Amino acid sequence: MLSPLIWSSLLGALLVGFLPSSVSASRLRLITLAIASGTFLWTLWLITQFDPGSAGFQFEEDLPWLAALGLSYQLGIDGLSLPLVALNGLLVCIAVYSGGEVQRPRFYYALILLLSAGVIGAFLAQNLLLFFLFYELELIPLYLLIAIWGGPRRGYAATKFLIYTAVSGVLILAAFFGLVWLSDSSTFDYGPLRNQVLPLGSQIALLLTLLVGFGIKTPLVPLHTWLPDAHVEASTPVSVLLAGVLLKLGTYGLLRFGLGLFPEAWQVLAPGLATWAVVSVLYGCFAAIVQTDMKKMVAYSSVGHMGYILLASAAATPLSILGATFQMVSHGLISALLFLLVGIVYQKAGTRDLNLLNGLLNPERGLPIIGSLMVVGVMASAGIPGMVGFISEFLVFRGSFVVFPVQTLLCMIGTGLTAVYFLILLNRAFFGRLSERVESLPRITWFERAPALVLAVLIVVLGIQPNWVVRWSEPTTTALLSPGPVITQLPAVEIPKL
Repeated sequence: MLSPLIWSSLLGALLVGFLPSSVSASRLRLITLAIASGTFLWTLWLITQFDPGSAGFQFEEDLPWLAALGLSYQLGIDGLSLPLVALNGLLVCIAVYSGGEVQRPRFYYALILLLSAGVIGAFLAQNLLLFFLFYELELIPLYLLIAIWGGPRRGYAATKFLIYTAVSGVLILAAFFGLVWLSDSSTFDYGPLRNQVLPLGSQIALLLTLLVGFGIKTPLVPLHTWLPDAHVEASTPVSVLLAGVLLKLGTYGLLRFGLGLFPEAWQVLAPGLATWAVVSVLYGCFAAIVQTDMKKMVAYSSVGHMGYILLASAAATPLSILGATFQMVSHGLISALLFLLVGIVYQKAGTRDLNLLNGLLNPERGLPIIGSLMVVGVMASAGIPGMVGFISEFLVFRGSFVVFPVQTLLCMIGTGLTAVYFLILLNRAFFGRLSERVESLPRITWFERAPALVLAVLIVVLGIQPNWVVRWSEPTTTALLSPGPVITQLPAVEIPKL
């Protein structure tokens, strides 16, 4: 039941890539959208079959592959990976739908599907080597999508991304090999390795290696410098996938393999991780405030919001881990919306420079609906009640405060700073008199508005009814701490019903 999610995208990439050159770009996009939509619909059907009361893996598949190497084709899905797989399916559909006219469309759409297959495989893999293979599989498609269809400095941005992500993969693989070697295990399967007991010193060394590896992917300060360049040079659909889904491979890895495999070492390093989260949050916010490029501002906001997930992971209470999972979904929806809207502004106005844009909310000659949707995205990112961002941040802060009160309060400053830099964006670009440079902009069709409207509706609906996501994840996030909670001296925190 899980393999079709991966193989439909892989086979779809082959199909699209080898279609005759006579097939038009618009038809290629429709074919790719049909494949991506089929994968997303299959995910929705899996959700209807998923048991939300079960904390373990469901729909498991286990096929021998290279037993001598400890590699097996082992898949499974639980409450931690299910929301991320569904988020990937939705955002891939949106990225294909909003792609527009591209050069070399067969290669472009084949890379999008290959990227989707790698991400889904990483979320489903229950063998450490299999996870690494899928983790590396998405590297080359994303590199090519930036290097070929990116902006003027696409070569520099793509190469920087490639180097950083390659180092990330090497560190993660080294930690996996070290774990198997030190535990005298004959397999890389996640379940047996989670029950291994290693000396604390070995755990700390392996966990530090994983933290740097996944910290690059997340990214966390000071390992973040590839992200703003990649976002600025990437096309809008690629930025949607990069911020909405690919960054979650880092946070997912921290929870699944960092906290899941090394709970005792996690307890030792938790105070340092919480402090690291504060640095990432505040640095991301202050860096965003001084930006004049709308896209780079949104990119730095991602750095800050990923820090919230690290804070919640460091606290490792049932409520904070639930908040970290919900924050991944929340940030995926909000960042995808913001990048879509910035992309439309750039397409119509020809610039993202806040010094050149003004008055885009003008109802006659501006982009009033895009401006209104931007207000929704900004409110959600700043954690305004009624939006999905408020729920995720409330869960993170409520669950983390009992363990790290000072760090949590410092991270809460980030929500106020988020409002500051996004209000600067709104004030400069959308309010005031319409500048001469952007007068009489081309009209926005409903076809172009549709993806942003879908995301805006989801942001509001899940902000009002978050239990539609939380109920699937709560048993799993609670069970993730079962081998030995990171903080045992503190009273349990009752999870409020949302």
